[in-house]
Amino acid sequence: MSLKIWLSDKLVDEKDAKISVFDHGLLYGDGVFEGIRIYNGEVFELKAHIRRLYESAKAIRLDIPMGKDELANAIKKTTEANNITDGYIRLIVTRGTGNLGLNPFVCKDSVVIIIADKIQLYPEELYETGMKIVSAATVRNHPLAIPAQSKNLNYLNNIIAKIEALDKGVPEAIMYNHQGYVAEATGDNVFIVRDGIVYTPPAEAGALEGITRNLVIKLAKEQGIQVIEKNLTRFDLYVCDELFLTGTAAEVIGVVEIDGRLIGQGTPGPITKMLREKFFNYARGKSK
Repeated sequence: MSLKIWLSDKLVDEKDAKISVFDHGLLYGDGVFEGIRIYNGEVFELKAHIRRLYESAKAIRLDIPMGKDELANAIKKTTEANNITDGYIRLIVTRGTGNLGLNPFVCKDSVVIIIADKIQLYPEELYETGMKIVSAATVRNHPLAIPAQSKNLNYLNNIIAKIEALDKGVPEAIMYNHQGYVAEATGDNVFIVRDGIVYTPPAEAGALEGITRNLVIKLAKEQGIQVIEKNLTRFDLYVCDELFLTGTAAEVIGVVEIDGRLIGQGTPGPITKMLREKFFNYARGKSK
């Protein structure tokens, strides 16, 4: 069945969802995006995602040609047109059609693209057994170059680190910033547990302030677990009791090995499993 894609101001068939080869999103990665989940027919944390999209656009001086309510309505129309009740939305805004020069201001009309489909980032068994990861040699973009808080289309930094992970036969890699502190994984936020306390890098370390990350912090605090945002080193990851990743597509997934070093007992730890269950229940409306 062909998908219906929102393109600019209307739904079109998948085969007709085309942009110009002169779109600066294609030529230069000039644009912003959001990945959003749908659970039981409800778009998850929609307001938070839209707010972050507009903030990302403002940071790169990109005008979004729709109001927030109008955009939210377009997202809902797209999910309904594709009968998606449990799935994934990719919301994209490109700079639009320009020329072969870098000047973004020759692009007159930015382009809104909304795709609603199914997604499974990791095999289901990894959530039970935990994943193995490595440290990437690729350094996270300097915050004065491309701010990590802006979720933009230029993902080459993350992709190169992802290639490192795949070359070593694992699905994910930890990226460190220019000071040597943990920033994030290639597509997820990083958490560790030590002596019952949950730690995660602050946004200023080079981590995207993830929607799932913030919710997991809230859920942990509701369970009486102390959560501290602080700079983490590679050593901290090596000696922690638990390590887990969070993200829109990944949700909450445990890590059992990094750089050949076993984490805890080599299985997802109790706090990781508890937070995954709490997130699962919250996301699916069982515990709001």
